[in-house]
Amino acid sequence: MSPYGCLSANTRGRLRPEPLRSIRTAFQLDRDRIVFSNAFRRMKYKTQVFLSPLGDQYRTRLTHTLEVAHIARTIARAMYLNEDLAEAIALGHDLGHTPFGHGGETALKEIFSYSFAHNEQSLRVVDLLENQGRGLNLTYEVRDGILKHAKGYGKIFPDNPEDSPCTVEGQIVRMADIMAYLNHDLEDAVRSRVIHESQVPDFCVRVMGRTHSERATAMMRDLIFSSGPEDGRMVLNTTDEMHEAMAQLRRFLYDNVYRSYKVHKEFIKAKKILSELYSFYLENSSQLERELVNLEMQNLMNNGQPYERVVCDFIASMTDRYAMNLYSRLFFPSPVV
Repeated sequence: MSPYGCLSANTRGRLRPEPLRSIRTAFQLDRDRIVFSNAFRRMKYKTQVFLSPLGDQYRTRLTHTLEVAHIARTIARAMYLNEDLAEAIALGHDLGHTPFGHGGETALKEIFSYSFAHNEQSLRVVDLLENQGRGLNLTYEVRDGILKHAKGYGKIFPDNPEDSPCTVEGQIVRMADIMAYLNHDLEDAVRSRVIHESQVPDFCVRVMGRTHSERATAMMRDLIFSSGPEDGRMVLNTTDEMHEAMAQLRRFLYDNVYRSYKVHKEFIKAKKILSELYSFYLENSSQLERELVNLEMQNLMNNGQPYERVVCDFIASMTDRYAMNLYSRLFFPSPVV
């Protein structure tokens, strides 16, 4: 391994100390705990961009996560870094994502707290919500990478070092995340006819390629060969040309896909669903207790958290279909039989 990689033997440890394992390293164990968690399985029914897509080829939050993990592991391997650490962070980075994608996250910002963020919720999942309130007890490095993976619409490379993960592997996951969604959100947008392939900026096509495979290879290759040691540490970088191409493609997706009428109108409906569910359960704690049992989260009612926080955790943990079925059951009239 490169001297810039993070050895599992050098982890800063877990929230609660555990005996060393003889078969799996600390980061391998973290990866396995994430994969076997309830929150990981629920991602298969959570929106990436397109709500409840009928086509089997569209990405979900789970397939996005797997693509991020694949990209991160490929880059880490090429740079002789810790593949297991990169994979563990990637597999856990979106565990706290809301139903209905970023539309759901926006809803919880409005109805619960403006400070709500899916990356912080992901850390909350692995620290508190999973395993009947005991959490997954992950290592510091994986928890740090999960918390700091998000970039929103900010700069691709953060200016503030405190916003960057403490390991190079965590920094790779930040880049892998944007590489994955730039690539597959574009492909899904073309598939859904929200945009046409001919609309993609010519500069992006020239630098990154036209197909999914070409774009993925170009972005990974550029990052790998542009990065290197500086002042005793590994610094991730891209060429100016690739950085501009990625920035242009991201602006294009925001303007023509994420904010498009076809996508946005569905997010408005999703926000209404989550807002009304949140209000209902604020006033019906006994019914909330029953629903928490279904999600194996009944411990939330007794862990000393404010009740509003419990309702928020419940809403954020739902899948798209769970939220829609629950909304229908609570607010739609039942036919007389």
